[in-house]
Amino acid sequence: MAKERINSPSVDNIHQKPFKAGDRVEIYCDHNQDGVRVRDWLGGVVVQADRKMVAVQFLEDVYLTNGWMVPDRVLWCLQTSQTIRPASRRRSRRSQPKKKS
Repeated sequence: MAKERINSPSVDNIHQKPFKAGDRVEIYCDHNQDGVRVRDWLGGVVVQADRKMVAVQFLEDVYLTNGWMVPDRVLWCLQTSQTIRPASRRRSRRSQPKKKS
């Protein structure tokens, strides 16, 4: 009997490292938007990553699902989680005034 190999996408994702430190990502989490707490996508920067977990730091206050504010604004999630994705929008730089020669 030949051994059958199973190519499961979930198993393949475990061995990948999709996010690394410095990547811009978005996480679906509780945060303040216009003075109201909402659950929506919020952009941040990956500050630490390993093969299973990723830590994302935000500029705005973020909250745990039970309502507690995260003091250091860093949320951890699984690399393969459905609540993390690469950032869809890039920050725009302010246009520099042209120098006159």
